[in-house]
Amino acid sequence: MDFELSEEHKMIQQAARDFANTELLPGVIDRDEKQEFPKEQIKKLGELGFMGMMVDPKYGGAGMDTVSYVLAMEEISKIDASVSVCMSVNNSLVCWGLEHYGNEAQKQKYLIPLAKGEKIGAFCLSEPEAGSDATSQSTTAIDKGDHYLLNGTKNWITNGSSASTYLVIAQTDASKGHRGINAFILEKGWSGFQIGKKENKLGIRGSDTHSLMFTDVKVPKENRIGDDGFGFKFAMSTLSGGRIGIASQALGIASGAFELATKYAKERKAFGKTIGEHQAIAFKLADMATQIEAARLLCLKAARTKDNHGDYTDIGAMAKLFASKTAMDVTVEAVQIHGGYGFVKEYHVERLMRDAKITQIYEGTSEIQKIVISRGVLK
Repeated sequence: MDFELSEEHKMIQQAARDFANTELLPGVIDRDEKQEFPKEQIKKLGELGFMGMMVDPKYGGAGMDTVSYVLAMEEISKIDASVSVCMSVNNSLVCWGLEHYGNEAQKQKYLIPLAKGEKIGAFCLSEPEAGSDATSQSTTAIDKGDHYLLNGTKNWITNGSSASTYLVIAQTDASKGHRGINAFILEKGWSGFQIGKKENKLGIRGSDTHSLMFTDVKVPKENRIGDDGFGFKFAMSTLSGGRIGIASQALGIASGAFELATKYAKERKAFGKTIGEHQAIAFKLADMATQIEAARLLCLKAARTKDNHGDYTDIGAMAKLFASKTAMDVTVEAVQIHGGYGFVKEYHVERLMRDAKITQIYEGTSEIQKIVISRGVLK
């Protein structure tokens, strides 16, 4: 068992770190304030190969492993979680889903531009009445012979207005339960496909979160992913990998806040010495460092398990559960260590605290992760 990163992994980590500090840091406070989607930054990420990291090079991807993806996600998330969630959805939900379950024609048409970062993808599962209970799909797709007729609403969709390609989960036969669910590839601009208002969010404010409305949208038969009734399995399988991405995002939010808190504790003086020399602060930093290291090891183990073609369902859920809690705990303490300065935007930690909360909610709430983990324990 080797805990050392390879030279290639270290290079990828450094490249992501350099990009985050040079391209993302300068405008991150402004983008958060204005809820501005980081369009130019995402374009540059794509040019560097970070939007299709794990995709086979023959489909325009970088051909990297999941460990590389975790390392890059952590570094980007230290600075701007709004960028990393866009990167995560494109990589581990949209590109991964298409590469593993799409047919050759779908890969040629849709996967290649997504993996190259020329286009952005969105994954559309959640609905107003179906969040954690993904089997309760109200969006319907009626088989009309050579096409499906899609009707319904999706909400909380990351990349909602900036995407060009949408993977939409819909019910085709309610009598079959989860076996009557299918996954479809939709394109922006199709007749009857409307993008709703942008959500005004607590955190990840630069990311593009919208409701999507479908009214008699014609979806060609060739745009269904997999066999009839495969949609629920497609969604669950894809989300299992997505959890590793969000766990890595949570890890990055935590480690970013920790680095800022540590730097501040070495500089700020109180009662004649740096605050880091006071045990109250030193012990906070010790607890934060321990939680972050444990979260990082869970993320890397989940990634390595996936790369080795093992069952990563439980370890992925554990990584997301623990890393998201770590993100909340560490960012709250980072604000505390900064005192009054932690409460203002220019010191970054308040933004990281706001960004942390969503990691306990999206792509499966912490409660859903506990259901997944406990089923694995008790089976």
